[in-house]
Amino acid sequence: VILAGGSGTRLWPLSRQNRAKQFLPLLSDKTMLGETLDRVGGDLFGEPLLVGGVAQADMLGEYEATLILEPVARNTAAAIALAALSLPRDATMLVMPSDHVIADRDAFMAAIAKALPLALQGWLVTFGIEARGPETGYGYIKSGEEVGDRVFEVERFVEKPDRATAEGYLAEGGYHWNGGIFLFSAGAYLDALKTHAPEIAAAARKAMDDDGAVDADAFAESPSISIDYAVMEKARKVAVVPVSMGWSDIGSWDALYDISDKDDAGNAAPADAVTIDSANCLIRADGQTVAAIGVEDLIVVATGDAVLVMPRGDSQRVKEAVEALKAKNAKVL
Repeated sequence: VILAGGSGTRLWPLSRQNRAKQFLPLLSDKTMLGETLDRVGGDLFGEPLLVGGVAQADMLGEYEATLILEPVARNTAAAIALAALSLPRDATMLVMPSDHVIADRDAFMAAIAKALPLALQGWLVTFGIEARGPETGYGYIKSGEEVGDRVFEVERFVEKPDRATAEGYLAEGGYHWNGGIFLFSAGAYLDALKTHAPEIAAAARKAMDDDGAVDADAFAESPSISIDYAVMEKARKVAVVPVSMGWSDIGSWDALYDISDKDDAGNAAPADAVTIDSANCLIRADGQTVAAIGVEDLIVVATGDAVLVMPRGDSQRVKEAVEALKAKNAKVL
């Protein structure tokens, strides 16, 4: 089950409201959604199920998968409920975002193999990403008692911390980034949702018809809550599989720079870019040729109608530019 309904603009100006990150080729000639679909090919997996917005129907329809289209966005708990309702109760669901990088597929598959026995026993399993630093942009998962082969009962979920708290988590050990990837049976998820977020369960069930269409008015009755808040933080029998698999959510231009190929001067730039006496820059261009002379530690992104320039390390401030452009009713969003 691939959640493809995001419409974020953290990678503006390349990512837009009508063409979000999952529909962009960021690391290869394939889109992020295409890379995700490739990752879940093979005999272990059934036909992929894409859950996305009605406005994305044409773009999602370019991929070979079953579609469930949300008439309105109601966050991940409700989106996953629609997927679960479309499957047999005993179907095992691997739920993941459509726009993340997993560089080590073998490690990913090994983690699924560890999680599967517990999922078949009714556990709700999440995957804890190896914390590679005191990152403040992710939630964390604290592992508790071991309940399987390197599978642990979740002791607690914690919100995005400040830097000092994140450093404490790493020093203590047993904390992992929450990457938003899950494994459980459809029935176990629906039962947990009914117990801990009955309004979401009822709205999703009321909205979904036998043909997989979703009624807009009924679905709009669902609260907009993430699966973590609605279910994972409250349910019993919640487990975590720690995994190091070259994961990134590419949540910013800085994150893209970190995982991009670079030249000897540390520049991540297209072949037709010119970099003279410049170092440690990220350059992205959509049809334009960019020349950078005597600069360091910059992010430069050029599209047909917009240019973004900022210091590396400031990419979380893109949202400020987006908000300023909204205030101007700009047409470049």
